[in-house]
Amino acid sequence: MGISVVVPMLNEERTIAATLLALTQLKPHELILVDGGSSDATPAICRQLGVDVLTSPRGRAAQMNYGARRATGDVLLFLHADTRLPPTAFNDIRDALGDPRVVGGRFDMQLDGDHWMLRVIGAMISLRSRLSKVGTGDQGIFVRREVFQRMGGFPEIPLMEDIALCRALKRLGAVACLRSRVITSARRWESDGVWRTIFRMWLLKSLYLMGVSPARLKKFYVDTR
Repeated sequence: MGISVVVPMLNEERTIAATLLALTQLKPHELILVDGGSSDATPAICRQLGVDVLTSPRGRAAQMNYGARRATGDVLLFLHADTRLPPTAFNDIRDALGDPRVVGGRFDMQLDGDHWMLRVIGAMISLRSRLSKVGTGDQGIFVRREVFQRMGGFPEIPLMEDIALCRALKRLGAVACLRSRVITSARRWESDGVWRTIFRMWLLKSLYLMGVSPARLKKFYVDTR
């Protein structure tokens, strides 16, 4: 069961090396990096580490779809550029997909900052997604390639593409909620403030689920690099 890892990137020079070093040790079937037009050293760092970089139109969903169209593995794992996989990641995915009812899944999540509240946030995000069967891109999302193709890929919307995909995915079969944890950068929480970020993310997701357009929501979402 070959696992193709697709990583969308945009100005990730601070985090991409750690992500790639963790990934290459796992020896994925293929590693597909898709840059959306970085103006920093992100592509150069990737090439220095021996990994080729594809370029596509900017937009996380568009970049992941672009990478997925070039993937040949049985499984697609979509991973943010500031997220590191646990050493058992691929074995855990293969074990979960050994059940033919499982169409995809996600990992539990741990934030990498020192603030005590970040541990609570990671645990609450993991619990929420375990109950809802809806993961976020920060958790790493994996899906059988033929299922992803049948779904038509990520909806190319400016925000909440991960939520939209996972909500559609759970209608097609069982979703695996892996106990092993990815480690995700806490830079947003540290930069914008823990409580402010909690409120903003809760509000954005609630408004999206109420039907507010992702294009409108994007105006209130600031990327943190």
